[in-house]
Amino acid sequence: MDQKDRQILQILQRHAGLSMSELADRCALSKTAVWRRVRELENQGIIRKRITLLDAEALGFKLTVFAIVRSNQHSDTWFSKFEKAVNRIPEILEFHRTSGDIDYLLRIVATDMRHYDEIYKALIRDVDFADISSTFVMETIKASNELPF
Repeated sequence: MDQKDRQILQILQRHAGLSMSELADRCALSKTAVWRRVRELENQGIIRKRITLLDAEALGFKLTVFAIVRSNQHSDTWFSKFEKAVNRIPEILEFHRTSGDIDYLLRIVATDMRHYDEIYKALIRDVDFADISSTFVMETIKASNELPF
């Protein structure tokens, strides 16, 4: 990956909807050269997908929750059940397996506390947990999906 590839990635992280012509103008490359570079970055898996980020609060998701999950079971069967339960709940945006005292961390959006309670009940209905602790976001100071170069 050279400096032009890095430049393309930096621009696309901020403006994924640019046309190849617009991207080429910003990078001082031909449209064909930019198209080939973007395609190669996609083929290498560096660009996983191009998406539009929505404002959760503007869409009514006023509550962000980090659910800290502890389990006393670590079998493949238990994890498969947990993974299926998480995938059935679209409000669970992130699902991480972690080290240390916490086994899993979930990032969840909800319209309000009642909605979160419904999500929580759906999750515990399907899977046995040792403990789930919820931390509610009061204010987001920084949130970014841009990777540094």
